[in-house]
Formats: sequence, structure tokens, C-alpha cells
Amino acid sequence: MSRKIIIDTDPGVDDALAIIMAVNSPELDVLGLTTIFGNVSVEQATTNALILSDFASYDIPVYKGEAVPMTRTPAPYADFVHGDDGFGNINWPKSSKQAQSQSAVDFIIEQVRKHPGEITLVPLGPLTNIARVLEKAPDVAALVKEVVLMGGTIHHCGNVSPVAEANIMGDPHAADKVFAAEWPVVMIGLDVTSQVLLKQDDMQKIAEKNPRQGEFLRQACSFYIDFYQQTLGIAGCMVHDPSTIAYLLDPTLFEMEEGRIRVVTDGLAIGQTTLAPGQRHFPYPGWENLPQQKACIKVRSQALLDLVTGRLSA
Repeated sequence: MSRKIIIDTDPGVDDALAIIMAVNSPELDVLGLTTIFGNVSVEQATTNALILSDFASYDIPVYKGEAVPMTRTPAPYADFVHGDDGFGNINWPKSSKQAQSQSAVDFIIEQVRKHPGEITLVPLGPLTNIARVLEKAPDVAALVKEVVLMGGTIHHCGNVSPVAEANIMGDPHAADKVFAAEWPVVMIGLDVTSQVLLKQDDMQKIAEKNPRQGEFLRQACSFYIDFYQQTLGIAGCMVHDPSTIAYLLDPTLFEMEEGRIRVVTDGLAIGQTTLAPGQRHFPYPGWENLPQQKACIKVRSQALLDLVTGRLSA
């Protein structure tokens, strides 16, 4: 049986890569796309999610989510990374479909209760929708199979501050709630996603093998890869969001550390994800009575890249 997943997303070029990778994977059943602010506004994210749903071979409904963080002032959208439209300013035609009237939070709650123990949540942006689910329906935590999220960093430098990754910084209060909840979380952050690069040549080959999806992705990735070249001096884009899908398909690609994860919610280190290893006791409060979660710290880079390009070329 295919694994039921709900992808919470702020598309975003790498979100597009992840979602198309997921819909090309028969091992996965994407029940819906729920949208969130982040790379773009939630309105643009919803427009983009509808476009991406058209690339699937089966119907995938889209549900609009939260527009702002739970507590902090919203950060500017990352148009310099993903373009004004989230897809590298390629002006791709809008979908003829509409988002569902049900909210993203209510859809997640409904589906998890309908399929207890079966649904994996795959957040690819700020964690506001997921925290609102916990707030509105605390019983859901015990019914979710797993939360596999892209965000954070344990050992690697951050990408929006020296210690913080963009998705976690987008709503650090929500992220802290998600890591502290009694459900299994796998954090796939910059420790591993920074180790894999998708290059222009890779995108050209994908477009040649899979013209319908691949040409869209090739165009969208051009702007994204240019950002990495100009900002970091590297000839390719990091495979952030697709790494979550790779984990679902083959978790043996990753090495993990286990421990209690907290997120700093104010001050200079806001957005930092910190892991307290194992059951180690500390003399200061804030680390007791928390669940053991997993953080990916190493990855078989070439094997992950081969999996990503293979599914995008399908």
C-alpha cells in the first residue's frame, strides 16, 4: 500500500521539485496540498500549489492555510531567492482549478482522524498550520504516523542568520510547539540538504526525459540556481524540500541523531534549533518532559541526488 501524506507547502522552487517528485512516486499517496506563507504570500502559495496539482496523474485538492506567524512579525518574502511568483518569474499559466473552501488546518484534522496512524505530515515551510492543528485538536498528535519536515539545522550554519534556517525562522514559536508535541518528528535540515546540489545540466536532462513536468522545473530552477551562484558562488541549488520526499522513499540514505529539540523564540539566536542528546539531564529548566525526536545529520549525497533526478525524470 502507498503511504498517505499531506504536504504543507509554500511553493517555492524547491517545493515544486518536492511535490512533483512525490506525485511521481507510486509509493506515496498525496491526499492534499495545504498552503502556508513563507517563500511567497499564502495567496501566491495557493495559486502555485494549484499549478503543481495539475502536474499529478491523480486529483490532489489544495487547501489554503495561515497567512501570518502565530506571534512574531512576518518576515519579508524571499522573492530574491524564488522570484516574485515563487517559480523564478517564469509567469507560468494559472490553473483552472480552485482551492477548496475548507481551511488547511481543518482538512489536516479531518484526514488524520479519518485515517488514524496512517498519515505522514510533510511540512516544507513555516510550521504555523501544523502548530494550529495541535492548538485546535490536541488529540491529533497521537493519531499522526509521523511528521517529516524540512527545516532547521543542528551543526551547520543557518541560512537566514548564523544559527537559523528560513522555515523555522518564519515562525519559531510554531516550530517549538511542533517539536515538543507527542508525535514522532524527523527534522531534515541544512546539515544534510546543504550537501546535495542540483545543477543546470541535471535540470536539462530532466526536461529532455520528462518534457511536461521537466520543462516547467527547468525554467523555475534557472532563477533559483542563479541565486546560489551569485550569493554563495556555487554552481547549483541545494536540494532542500525534495530531501523530505527522499527520506520517505528511502530513509537509509540518512544518518540521524536523537534527542529533545527546542527552538529559540526571541533574542539574537531566534530561530535556532537545538538538540539535547538522548536522556542527558541539565541543571537549567526547559529540557525536561520532552519527546525524543530525530534530526538528520548525514546523507549519502550521490544516492540522494540520483533518487531525486530519477523521480523527476519519470
